[in-house]
Amino acid sequence: MKVSVVRGDLLDQDVDCIVNAWNRNIVPWWLLLPRGVSGAIKKRGGYEPFRELAKKGPIPLGGAVVTGAGRLPFKAIIHVAGISMLWRSSEQSIRHSVRNAIAVSKKHRFRSIAFPLIGAGTGGGKTDRVLAIMQSELSHSEFDGEVRIVLYRKAN
Repeated sequence: MKVSVVRGDLLDQDVDCIVNAWNRNIVPWWLLLPRGVSGAIKKRGGYEPFRELAKKGPIPLGGAVVTGAGRLPFKAIIHVAGISMLWRSSEQSIRHSVRNAIAVSKKHRFRSIAFPLIGAGTGGGKTDRVLAIMQSELSHSEFDGEVRIVLYRKAN
């Protein structure tokens, strides 16, 4: 597996699929204010991935489900439940989210995947700590493809 850390916009990556750091899918998506990665997906990709996601029901903490990508140029979006009902991430929720996103990616035979920092931002995790946890978990994963961890940076 090739793992790289890049700065940029998750939605501008040339990969098969992206990961959306989501919640447990218990609060209806249309009640949530669009923020972060999810907000960007809704703005550029439309609501269809979230309508599809709503039909999948609750996601266990650290779980991962796949949907279409709406108007985005990816084969799919993998939504991970990286934050608890109290809107906080933990090392366990981050590790399980990464592990399960890789498993979904392997199952669907995606060759490349881009992750945001799962559990940072709304989840309250510190950038350096979340990055270290994700890199550690990826070092134990088997995936025959490319993995990018994208540190968000607005385009100039």
